[in-house]
Order: sequence, then C-alpha cells, then structure tokens
Amino acid sequence: MIPPETHLQIGSLLFDGLDQIDLTGPFEVLSRIPNTTYRVYAKTTDPVRDVKGLRLTPDATLAAAPKLDVLHVPGGFGQEALMENEEILAWITQQAAGARSVFSVCTGALLLGAAGLLRGRRATTHWASFHLLPLLGAIPVNERVVVDGTWIFAAGVTAGIDGALRLAAELRGDDTARAIQLYMQYAPEPPFDSGTPERAPSAILDQARRAVADITTQREATARRVASRLGIATTRD
Repeated sequence: MIPPETHLQIGSLLFDGLDQIDLTGPFEVLSRIPNTTYRVYAKTTDPVRDVKGLRLTPDATLAAAPKLDVLHVPGGFGQEALMENEEILAWITQQAAGARSVFSVCTGALLLGAAGLLRGRRATTHWASFHLLPLLGAIPVNERVVVDGTWIFAAGVTAGIDGALRLAAELRGDDTARAIQLYMQYAPEPPFDSGTPERAPSAILDQARRAVADITTQREATARRVASRLGIATTRD
C-alpha cells in the first residue's frame, strides 16, 4: 500500500475502436481512489468512438501526460491497429518504466506485449485472444484477474472492474477498495451462468468464436510478426 499522503497520477490510454467498458469500468473505480488525479490520454485531443460507436474525448495528448504512477491500458478491436504503432508503443514503454503499477484490461495486454513488456510475466486477456499471450512472451494464466508483482491483468471487458478494485486495494488498502465497491453497488448477480468459455453452452460458444474469427486470425498474424521483431521463438500448432 502506498502512503495515503502520496498523490498519485493515474492515466488511461484512449484510442479508436476500444471497448468502452475496458475504460469506463475501471474509471468508476480508479477515479474514486483518494488523493489521485485521473486523466485519459490519446494521440490527439479529438474525440474517438468505441467499437460500438460511443463517442469519448481524451483529456490531453500523450505528449502532455505527466509521469504516471498508474498506467491503464484498455483493449477492444481497435487495439489491433496499434500493435505496430511506434508512437503508441514508445509511450506505453516510457510510462510503464516509471509507473508504480501497470494495469491492462482485455486485449490491452496484447499492446503491452507488442511493446515487449510481457516477457516472463504471468498475464491474462480476453478468452478469444488468450492463446496469443505466449507469442508475446507471457505466461498465460486463465483467471479473471492476474497479479504479477505491481502489474495487474484483467481478462475480458467486465473483468476490468474486478482488476481495478484489486488495484485500488494495492494502492490504498482493502478498505478503500471495499468502500468504492459499496458506492458502486457492485454485487453482480447475472441472470445466466454463461460468462466464460468453460460455462457457456457449446452452441453459444461456437457462435461467439465465429463472431470474432476474423479479428482473432488478424491478431494472431500480427502477434507472430511482433514475436519475430522481439526475437521470441514461436511454434505453430
């Protein structure tokens, strides 16, 4: 836990085509951590749209970001376009190097991997991209939230809320995280037990896999190029 009198700078990466809940779910938690400043950063200050069209506006450009204590990297379909973007990867690398904590949600983990930051780390990501983690040097762990030292990885989409609560506890203590959870009335009681590949009916899982087949194939091709660039040995099934 970091002393409560220590002010913390928390920053999230924003980009076109992200999944908004990868950003806004953690925002609900991170913005309520005491004695912090939370900001959203992007290449420009122009509004972007999430994968379903929701308009989001950054607070400032990447260049204007201070040295962050907490770096939050969300995911979504738009992550794929940034996997070989030198400006984005350099910013992630620079901020991660000085951060007290690094937090990824969903396929944000793949961006950390593209920056060469997953080597030897225990990590997770969305179920549809989980098999790509070894291509980026990570040790895949099939859990909703994975903690590796000061790095926290959340699996797909809504798992970002769980990961953010874990991060809040690491930064300010369990009671702070509990208080934030209570304010949010975060006590999930989903009407269906279909939230993971292991629990979803096989027909639903097959349908979901088909829906993301194209982006998954594209992500694998990109991950293999990244692996080659980073000198990570890969094998094909």
